[in-house]
Order: sequence, then C-alpha cells, then structure tokens
Amino acid sequence: MGPGGGNPAPVVLDASEMTAAAMRELAAHYKHESAFVLPGRDDCDLSLRFFVPNHEMEMCGHATLGTVWLLKHLGLLPEPELKIATLSGVVTARMTEEGPAINQPAGRCKPVDEPSAVLDVLGLRKSDLEDLPVMNAATSRAKTLVPVRSRAILDSIAPDFSRIAEVCDAIGSTGLYPFAIVDRATGTLAARQFPRSSGYKEDAATGIAATALASGVRQIGVTSSNRVTVHQGEAMGRPSKITVTLSGDQCWLSGHVELLEGQGK
Repeated sequence: MGPGGGNPAPVVLDASEMTAAAMRELAAHYKHESAFVLPGRDDCDLSLRFFVPNHEMEMCGHATLGTVWLLKHLGLLPEPELKIATLSGVVTARMTEEGPAINQPAGRCKPVDEPSAVLDVLGLRKSDLEDLPVMNAATSRAKTLVPVRSRAILDSIAPDFSRIAEVCDAIGSTGLYPFAIVDRATGTLAARQFPRSSGYKEDAATGIAATALASGVRQIGVTSSNRVTVHQGEAMGRPSKITVTLSGDQCWLSGHVELLEGQGK
C-alpha cells in the first residue's frame, strides 16, 4: 500500500447490539466494506458479518485482514490461530512476519461461454485480450476474470457502469475483474475490480477477487509460481498490493494493514 493507497475497512469490534440495518447504514456512511465482530458460533472464536453500502456480503477478504490486524494490535488475538465464522464458511486467521493472513479454499473456474457483453460493458475489443479465456472464478463469490494484453489497456478501461449489474447477473458474477500480466515467472499481476452493485464504482483492493484470480491463473497455466501478487487500485490513485500463497487445496491471502487515525469511532 502506498501513500493514500489501499482500501479502508471500518471495523466494529463489538456489534452484538447492532441490527443488520444499522450495520448497512454504517457501511453506507463510510462508503466502504465494513466488518462487524460478533460472538463465535460453530466452535469458532468469533463471527464476522460484512456489509457494503447496498447489501450484506458472505465474505470480505481485506476487511477480515483488517479485523485480524486490529485484534492483534489491541492484544485481543488468540495465539497462534483464530477461527472465524462467516456466511461463506469458517476462515482460519494467523499473524505472519508479513502481517495478517487468512485462508480460502482452492478456487473453481469456468469459462464464460459468450463474453461479448462483458467486453462491451468494459469498452474492450477482442484484440485487447490475451490469448486466454474470460472466466468466472471463485473461492467465495464469483468474479469474472478478463485477461487484457497490457497495463495501458487495463488502466484505460472506462466501463458503462449503468450496465454492470445486468451483465454480471446474466453470467452469475458479483464483479468484473480485468487483469494484466506483469511478470509470469513471479506471478505478478495488475487488476481492477468493478463490483456488481456494492454502492461504489471501483474497489482499490479486493481480497476475494485476488484469491479467485490467483487460483484461475494457476489453473490455466499463466504462472507456475505458488505465490501470486496482485497490484490493484493504481488507476484510482489508491495503490494496493495483495499477496496470495497457494498451498495444496488452500489459498492464503495477506496484505499490509495499518490503522487510519481519526477515520471513525
């Protein structure tokens, strides 16, 4: 994360008295994905709910990382691991030398049979693409991976935002995630995330999309690296770096986290 970069994530450490409507109202106020800590269930240490301005989400990677980091910062994180219940399933969290990390299951991928509507809504032509499939990929929510030929093409994308929800609904996706290959050998990629209907037009950092992308590029042979680094948010002036480590049937998501003083109560 560079100066002014990344994706802020408001965290409520005790949301046990909050209604779902109040959680969504807070997310709408701050205009960011927000995490709400609740008592544990299913033998987990705690539960998390996630809201964006328009709705609740089953899972949010970067908000989970932020929550884990904050718990550690306040001396509230059990060692060595934390089990977190989410609507998407149980997540294991741990602190590493590089910061917080959380696990996701190995991704599943499926080519989009007819991607012309996806290209059209992004303002792309077939000649703008790598010789790779447009795919829906997911470790939690499905994201549509669109492989473009260069960073310049990626940065120039100007979507028709009024049609993104319609296109995503037609292909069973929760967001369009165009990406460019920066370095195959090291698994370095650049990406942009245009969510289906979160209440904002673009995301500066999207953990769940990054894990889907890492799994997808490994499965189609873009890289053989077990470590994929995704640079996101640069076109917005809010650069972020998300790391996904692929280990067996798991993806481990990590990224830099810091406390933004004075950003809320």
